Amino acid sequence: MKNILYLHAGAEMYGADKILLELVSGLDKTEFHPIVVLPNDGILREKMQENEIEVHIVEYPILRRKYFNPKGIAEYAAAYFSRSKEIVKLLKGRRIDIIHVNTTAVLEGIYLKKRLNSKLVWHVHEIILHPKVIYKFLSMLIGKYADKTVAVSKAVKRHLLESGYIKDSQVEVVYNGVDSNRFSPNVDNEYLYEEWNIPKNAIKVGMIGRVNAWKGQGDFLEATKGLLKKYPNLYLFIIGSAFKGEEWRVNELKKKISDIPENERIVFSEFRTDAPAIHSFFDIFVLPSTNPDPLPTVVLEAMSSGTPVIGYRHGGVTEMNVDGVTGLLAEVNNPKDLETRIDQMINSNYRAYGQAARDRILRNFSEDSFISNFSKIYKNI
Repeated sequence: MKNILYLHAGAEMYGADKILLELVSGLDKTEFHPIVVLPNDGILREKMQENEIEVHIVEYPILRRKYFNPKGIAEYAAAYFSRSKEIVKLLKGRRIDIIHVNTTAVLEGIYLKKRLNSKLVWHVHEIILHPKVIYKFLSMLIGKYADKTVAVSKAVKRHLLESGYIKDSQVEVVYNGVDSNRFSPNVDNEYLYEEWNIPKNAIKVGMIGRVNAWKGQGDFLEATKGLLKKYPNLYLFIIGSAFKGEEWRVNELKKKISDIPENERIVFSEFRTDAPAIHSFFDIFVLPSTNPDPLPTVVLEAMSSGTPVIGYRHGGVTEMNVDGVTGLLAEVNNPKDLETRIDQMINSNYRAYGQAARDRILRNFSEDSFISNFSKIYKNI
């Protein structure tokens, strides 16, 4: 049996968090023993324990913008080495065959690879555009230290190769998978009509995503405020929270919503745990990310739920969502074109788009194939 140490950047339940939980829970436990070490406590730790996964909390630093200054670099370095040593101590006497780093924001795998004499699998979920020096720096580290790099989409692989530090042979694309039984058109969502006071004849258009600088909540509102005037039965939904310390982003978003005359038909909710019900509740799902989203898990979940997707034409969504078949794509960072596509979908047979979306998920993005592909990597490394 191979012992695999997993390092991650948080303990919430957004895209990469869900993918990690799906992977470690689905592995064949007669072949692999996952050991998850998280940098903080949270719902992900609870879910891991519910699935009988060994999980520990060690407060190792995550590479964030707050460290991009002389004082921050010194603080990061001190915490990096002290917490990495703490992980080594935690694992004392245990053989670690593979270290699986689940994000480019966690660099502790480099130190632990040498100390634990392990192989390093670097699972890349990000497309980093700015600052460019960080993109180059992280690509250099991945190219130098990873025994195997796994990209979540072809778009992510291209971005890594463009750095010049990583060879094509080093990178394998493994698409994330989704549990098509959990995310299904048949999930009960009736309680949401009552909770949010939504009429049964409503057209429900929504987005789910962290409230940050690039997930596109502003573009979503810009693209839909005119449609609220056009369609009296249109209701909008924005689901998501900000990083700790960035709660001001939520306040700004609430102010933008309050400035829209028809704001009584806009529902904002911070992070929720009932995503399967929400996805099946929506008639149309919108991904307005202003930066290319590598392979957004929310799109997999929406499509698996039989909900058509509209997104900007960049990043991983272009590999998942077939324009004109499972959903629609708009010009990048063009809220007016996004509005046109949403309007087009409202006036179409969007349920037929949704069925085609679910069919595509069942064929190409199954949970079983995702876990099988990683199992092969672990065996062959």
